[in-house]
Order: sequence, then C-alpha cells, then structure tokens
Amino acid sequence: MSVFSRLRNGIPPSRDDCQSPYERLSQRMLDISGDRGVLKNVIREGAGDPVTPDASVLVKYSGYLEHMDKPFDSNCFRKTPRLMKLGEDITLCGMELGLLSMRKGELARFLFRPTYAYGTLGCPPLIPPNATVLFEIELLDFLDSAESDKFCALSAEQQEQFPLQKILKVATTEREFGNYLFHQNRFCDAKVRYKRALKLLHRRRLVLSEEQHLVEAAKLLVLLNLSFVYLKLDRPAMALRYGEQALLIDQRNAKALFRCGQACLLLTEYEQARDFLVRAQKEQPCNQDINKELKKLSSYYKNYMDREREMYHRMFAPCEKGSSVGRN
Repeated sequence: MSVFSRLRNGIPPSRDDCQSPYERLSQRMLDISGDRGVLKNVIREGAGDPVTPDASVLVKYSGYLEHMDKPFDSNCFRKTPRLMKLGEDITLCGMELGLLSMRKGELARFLFRPTYAYGTLGCPPLIPPNATVLFEIELLDFLDSAESDKFCALSAEQQEQFPLQKILKVATTEREFGNYLFHQNRFCDAKVRYKRALKLLHRRRLVLSEEQHLVEAAKLLVLLNLSFVYLKLDRPAMALRYGEQALLIDQRNAKALFRCGQACLLLTEYEQARDFLVRAQKEQPCNQDINKELKKLSSYYKNYMDREREMYHRMFAPCEKGSSVGRN
C-alpha cells in the first residue's frame, strides 16, 4: 500500500514512509569512513589489490542528487576517461576515500554526506547547500605511479639491491603508463615512459636463466611499444632500430617484423620492407594489417618504378636524338 493510500485509510505512516530514498538506501550500505559520511554498496566485485594511496586511477563515474534521474556530473560519455591522480585531480574527499576501498574492475555505489562532498555551501547552481550525493563509480584500472617514481629516482646500485620481481613490477607500471599516454595521442610522453622501462630492464644483472627469460619477455614488449611510438612520431629509422632489437629476442615475432616492414616502407627501402612483411605474413597469414601493408607496398613500389622509368626516359631521350643526328 502506498503512503497516500495509507493516509486516506487513516493508517499512520510507517518509519520507512517518512524516510527519503537516500535514507532508505543508506541502511543497506557499508560505512567506510567510520562516521557514516561515506557509505558503500558493491554492485560488482573487482579483483586484485585495492587502490594504493598516490595511485593514478582510470574510472567511469556518474553523480546524482536525490530525486533526480539525470546525473549532474558524469564522464561516461567520454570514449577514453582521463587518468586522475589521487590527491591532485580528485576534489571530493568522499570519492578519494571510496576509490581507496576499490579493486580493479569493481563497480560500486556510494553516498557522500555534505562533509565528504560539497559542504554546507554546495556548488551553485548545480549542487544545493548541505546536499548528500550519490556516485556510481567503476574502477577500470589504476597505476601506482608513486612507487615507480620513487624507484626510478634511486641510483643503479640501489636498484640492484631489490629483487627481480620488484624491477619487473616497476617496469610494467612504466610501460602501462606509456600505453595510456599513447592512447591519448601523447606520443612523446609515452616514449619517455617506455624508455624508462627499458633502462630499468637493461640495468639488471642476471644470474639465473629463468631470470633471463623473464627480463627478455618484458624487454620484448617495451621494444615493440617503442618501435610503434616512433612510427607515430614519424621517425622510421628509430622505429626500425627498436624493431630489429625486438627481433634479436624473438626473430619470428610477427609484430616486430610488421613494425620493421612499416619503417622500411617509410624509408623507401622497398626490398627490405618486402622481406620483413613477407616474413610477418608467413607467421600470421590471416592478419589483415600485414596483408594491407603488402598491398600498399606493391602500390608504392609500382609508383616508384614508374617515376624511375620516366626520369631515365627524360635523361636519355635527348642523347638518343643527338646521336641519330650525328650519324646522319
């Protein structure tokens, strides 16, 4: 029976009838701040370790006021959400506290009391004073930049004191940062991160063959990234250099062969480009990108040969006329 029906029938309203939607929702939520200022309800569980302080997070979020269906703030319309650093880019202390309780892949709903949201003044004209707000947050990923920044600031001798797993973890973080920057078209910044990762892996003195395998596998990924980013920076010679270094680790790696082929095509080294691309096609015959690049090479080479023939024709045509006059 609805509230109004109960009142019409002379039945006094229950305690639940007097509560607002957010008040009813809060009763089923977990207090993560200790003073019920930040309440949480997990919609979908995540995996792995929780977010670390000073991490950079990749999230989708939408914020709602009570009695409103449309969010007053959301980044869900963005194709690629912006990477935000805790303590710098996130202004709501409730959101930061909530994120520290989350794991990668988690989707959760939070209620932030005014103290943890927009305060007694609100944020006119959107947020009224003393407003409790609801946020739905999905943690896509997070990167612990503070850990890698501190580690990279150490000397080579100090870094050598750490176990291999620590170095691999930091190198992976640097590469993942580079990947994020790459997808944001910040190719120069991505290159810096990739080079930091490669420098860490080059420094490591290896003793066991198992360590050699782990480091080489990590190097291969970084070298492929560097080759690709230099292609984006229109520096094919450097792209070729890093692609060939990747092939020293895995001579049949289709991506490395493909990157080298692309670089040689840009350098107009058509025979070498063909060699790399044919080898790449042999490893992955159904790869559409490789097959398209071979067609592009064929077209470029045909145009190149046509220009060469035209140039030679212009060079020698006057000589042929002159020689025939001489014979007469």
